[in-house]
Amino acid sequence: MMTIIKLRGVNLESDIRLSQLYNQFDTLLSELRKKELPDSIIQTINNEVEEINTSNSLTTADLRKVIKKKQTAILRLIEKDLKLVPKNYYRTLWLALGMTVFGIPLGVLAGVLLGKPGLFAIGLPIGVAIGVTVGTAMDKTAAKENRQLNLEIKY
Repeated sequence: MMTIIKLRGVNLESDIRLSQLYNQFDTLLSELRKKELPDSIIQTINNEVEEINTSNSLTTADLRKVIKKKQTAILRLIEKDLKLVPKNYYRTLWLALGMTVFGIPLGVLAGVLLGKPGLFAIGLPIGVAIGVTVGTAMDKTAAKENRQLNLEIKY
């Protein structure tokens, strides 16, 4: 049985944002170690971690970019293949979708129907509310089905 390799320590004192990102990524890895994952997924995750472990020569800004990129790749992989998601994943996703898919069209419709184009902005909070409601319900379902990781990703 394969295991997810550890993230090698880097000098974090110089950059608070790098430190936060690094710790978040390390927490993600430890949460994934608690789950039973297929070897193919573990191998992919290990490749991503190894790339971070071997990027010692990067500046802190570049290292932040690499860690963010690898974290996003791992999150996409486990969401797509295993339906595992961090806390509030769907709420965050649907917040933006609600604004664009529901909010703007509803606002434009209200503006056209009432003959006041300035009303288009009224749709945004409605879209946000719809998005947060749908996303929160999906997050609750994921938690109930034990598909939720015990961490929240901050970007």
